This record gives sequence, structure tokens and C-alpha cells, in this order.
Amino acid sequence: MSVRRLSFGLSRQVWIVEIGVFLNMLGYGAVLPFEIIYLHDGRGFDLGIAGLVVGLVTGIAVVASPIAGVAIDRIGARATAVAGGLSLAAGYAGLAFAESPPAAFAAAALAGIGNGALSPSQSALMTALAPRELRHRASAVSRVAVNVGIGLGGAIGGLVAGFGLRGFIALLLANAATYVVYVAILVATVREGVRVPSAGGYRRVLRDRAFVHFAVTNIALIAVGWGVLAWIVPPFAKDLGITPGLIGLLFLTNAATVVLAQVPIVKAVEGRSRVGALVLGAAAWVGACLLALLAQGAGPTVAYGCLIAAAIAFGLGECLYATVLLPLVADLAPPELRGRYMASIGLSWWLGLALAPILGAPLLAVSASLALLVAAALSGAAILSLLALGARLPVGLRLVPRPLTAPVPRPLLRRGE
Repeated sequence: MSVRRLSFGLSRQVWIVEIGVFLNMLGYGAVLPFEIIYLHDGRGFDLGIAGLVVGLVTGIAVVASPIAGVAIDRIGARATAVAGGLSLAAGYAGLAFAESPPAAFAAAALAGIGNGALSPSQSALMTALAPRELRHRASAVSRVAVNVGIGLGGAIGGLVAGFGLRGFIALLLANAATYVVYVAILVATVREGVRVPSAGGYRRVLRDRAFVHFAVTNIALIAVGWGVLAWIVPPFAKDLGITPGLIGLLFLTNAATVVLAQVPIVKAVEGRSRVGALVLGAAAWVGACLLALLAQGAGPTVAYGCLIAAAIAFGLGECLYATVLLPLVADLAPPELRGRYMASIGLSWWLGLALAPILGAPLLAVSASLALLVAAALSGAAILSLLALGARLPVGLRLVPRPLTAPVPRPLLRRGE
């Protein structure tokens, strides 16, 4: 098997960024399930305060992301990613030693600034380094890296967290270290292309009707595709009498689905309609919500089987949707505004993640059936919006690109053959 085939056609620099994504998710996955537990049990913070500290990381990212878009276009994606990584490292190292709420809030703010900067800058850097016909592959590998990193990180974190406060501190410092290592690798090995001076700023982004249409639709789809499994399914499953250990296996099933299915799916959609792939992803999320709904009123075994099937459906939808999302944004963006476009789609991502618990939890308190039906309906409405988006896309951007392949030379024939 050739090196090119093993590398999925991606360059060495793209793989370096992908390795950085994996490192970041490995460290983040190790601390993610234990942040509130650390602040409450390890530092003695009230649960409400602990929740606000963790929530601040996302809240600040919403504010920081548009600013990061300007920075990417002015000083470059690599420089912005370096700044974001260092801010995340400082934030999580600060959380490791935060003995009072003010110190914890200050550290969380630093981490939030870094989160808002690193996510769009990584996306912009990857799309700048990968040729257009391979961006969907780079995005697919990134999703695999995210899921493997979080899955392994969570498993490692569970072991280390058993040592109590010292274990929590070790996890936070290890997470900070992954960002420092990533920054060092970026500085030493990745070279960004020449930047084109930007003009028009976010006003030009807002005038792009196809992109704005996609970004607004993306808020609803992220809320369903990522938010329902994260915030609605666990309390729903707990009310059905499913143990925390089995609930954890739902997330492992989801991550394993993405790891196993992402590459075959990305190859299957090459040369096919982008909107078609997005619609199939959204339809898989409608199915996932309805599968979860079937668990209500069923026996324990059947109920858990329905939730396992839902976790798989959420993963398949993620594979289809994520294959198209960032490459389409990169193709819609003028090179000089790619940072702002990536920051804008990142903002819609953060808003979607915030929308899921804000709206989902009150609906869940009224009725689990209502929460899941509303989520399915929201994804269904987004399908209609995606179909309308198809007519707005430039003709040349409507298909997932096929990788360019060099022609195979014909063998020389001897005379008489």
C-alpha cells in the first residue's frame, strides 16, 4: 500500500494539524466529565458556582470567536491558533490551582478566549493547507481524531480522577500540556501560505445569502445533532432506570460509530450532492430522536437497545454532516475572509450547543416525549431549509469534490503484442 494511500491523500502539514486536534481532544476528553466534580468536590465550590465556571468557557468562546475571525484574516490562522493554544494552556493550568471562585472564573475566561480562537483558526488552517478536492477528507479525519481523542481521554481521566484532588490537578495540568505541545509543533513545522489583505469585514459575510442561510440552519442542526445526545438523552435514560455505566456506553457507541463509519462515508459521498449529504445527516438525527422516543414505555432491555440504536444514528448523522460542513464554508469564503467565515460558522456551532440545554431541559421537565419530538421536528424543519439552500449554492459548489488522481500510464507494448 502506497504512502499516499495510507495518508488519505493529505499532506504532512495537514496531518500535523490533525495530530494536534487529537492531542487537544485527548487532554480535553480527560477533564470534560470531571470539571464540575473537581470544582465541587475537590475545591468545595457550590454546585451553582461550579456550573457557572464551566459554562463561562463556552460563554466567552461565543464572544471571542468573531474577534478571532478578524485576527485570522489579519495575522494568519497559525498565529491565531498559537495564541488560542497558549490561552487554553494558561486557563486550564490556572483552574488546576484555583482555590477560590474568582480565581476559577479568571482561569475559565482565559480558557474560553482560547477556545473561541483555536477552533476557527484550526479550521481555517486546515482548509488553507488542504487542496479544495481534499478538504472533505481532512474534515473527516478531524472528526475521527476528535472522537478517538475524547474517548481515550475520558477513559484515562476516569482512572486518574480516582486519586481525588491530586488526580484532578494532574488531569488539568496534562490538558494544559497538550496545548503547549501542539503550539510548539505548529511553530516548528507548519508554514502558512501568503495571506491576501481583507476588505469589507463581516459586512461582506452578512451579504453572502447562501452562507447566512447555512449558518442559521446550522444552529438548529448542531442543537439536535450534538446537543440532544449530550444533554437530553442522559437524564432521559436515567429516568428510565438505566445506570450511569450504561449511559456512558451510549457515548462510547456513538464515538465508535464515527471512528468506524467516517472514512467509508466520506468516500461514498465523493462526487455526490453536498445538500444531499447534509439532508441525510439531518434525517439520521430525526430517526435518532424517534428511536430514543421508542425507549419510553418499553422494557429495560428494549429501551436500552433503542438508545444504543439512537446513539449509532446520531453518529452516522455526524459523519454525513461533518463531511460537508467546513469544506463548504471554506469554498463559499473568499480567501481574504476565510477567518471571518470560519469564526461565523463557529459562532453558530456554539449557539447551537447552548440552545440544546437552554430549551431542551425545560421541555424535558414537562415531558421527555415533548423534548424528543420537538428536537425531531426542528431537524425536520432544518431539512426543508437545507433543500432551499441547494438553489442558492453556486453550481460549482453543489457536489462533494472528487480527489484528483494522476492518470495511470499505459504499459509499453512490444511489437506483435
